Amino acid sequence: MNYKVLFLILVFFACSHTGTDAKQITVYRVSDGKTISFGQMVDDLKKTQLIFVGESHDQERHHRLQLEIIKALHASKKPMAVGFEMFVADEQQFLDQWVSGGLGLDEFLPIYYRNWNFPWPLYKDIFLSIRENKIPALALNVSPEITRKVSRSGFASLSEEELKKLPPETGCVVNEQFMQFIRRAYTMHGHGGKQFLFFCEAQLLWDQVMAKNLLEHLKKNPAGSIVAIAGNGHAWKRGIPEHIRVMSEKTSYRVVLPEVPGYIDPRHTTIDDADYIILQQ
Repeated sequence: MNYKVLFLILVFFACSHTGTDAKQITVYRVSDGKTISFGQMVDDLKKTQLIFVGESHDQERHHRLQLEIIKALHASKKPMAVGFEMFVADEQQFLDQWVSGGLGLDEFLPIYYRNWNFPWPLYKDIFLSIRENKIPALALNVSPEITRKVSRSGFASLSEEELKKLPPETGCVVNEQFMQFIRRAYTMHGHGGKQFLFFCEAQLLWDQVMAKNLLEHLKKNPAGSIVAIAGNGHAWKRGIPEHIRVMSEKTSYRVVLPEVPGYIDPRHTTIDDADYIILQQ
């Protein structure tokens, strides 16, 4: 047997689960500190243009919760799309082909791994569901070549052609809490001697580009909504949503984050961070 195929099969069984029963999901509503049902949260999300659903990339449970939200919103019959941090915008054609059935799994997997390095089985059910239900998939992210260039040498190092593809530069201007988050990320990513300012610019650029791509889709599809799947550090209100607010104050959004005790939980999370926390069972 091909060793890559064997590896994927083993990871699949390691990450597989019997599924999530939406009725058993408990939600903490940050605005008033009340514990509510999954259905109550979904009723609110149905009224919203952008729904940011965070994740820790390696947590299978987080992806099952994302799928439950996608399924619930799709069942409401409102036009919708699913946006992925995991794909760069230049690869949009391949997501289109996947959803339409033009690409088989054996063709799509190399494209997936070209864009993302977390195991396919973690995201498998989400991608299979949007394909089965013909839900448009959006590639949100910026080319890693550009972010690497900015993280090394800042915005000033980009060519005019590269700058034309990006939102206006804002620089590394954030509040103190988000600055602390970026500093932690800088340390965790082990950037060594790279300048922190350039790393900060690259982090903000990532969020800016995803915000720009989300708003462009909404402009073309004003009656619909988008479930944006991204890491917790991009999905929380100080990430992509903050750039949405700056670029388009009239665009409505909600932020849903999975509970991460000691980090994302009722004790540590405020309305400035998220609207809902999906509690651990």
